[in-house]
Amino acid sequence: MNKEEIIEKLKPIVKPFVKDDDAFENINEQTHFIKDLNINSANLVDIVLDVEEAFDIEIDNESMEKMLDLEHTIIIIQTKLAEK
Repeated sequence: MNKEEIIEKLKPIVKPFVKDDDAFENINEQTHFIKDLNINSANLVDIVLDVEEAFDIEIDNESMEKMLDLEHTIIIIQTKLAEK
């Protein structure tokens, strides 16, 4: 699965937690969940759980801590999918 496909699949997962719609409209690999989209850290856990379900992967705590921006989230998803 390439980056664009992952981003498209992530958008509906992230959207309900976004506090800055303008930033969401311009979402890209450099988008930071907390700084750019104003998502709080508690909601990041919800996003990770939804990502696990959507991509049928399991994300360990170490990986979860790195999922603060889209770039790292994409890398982690791609890595977990490759491990399957």
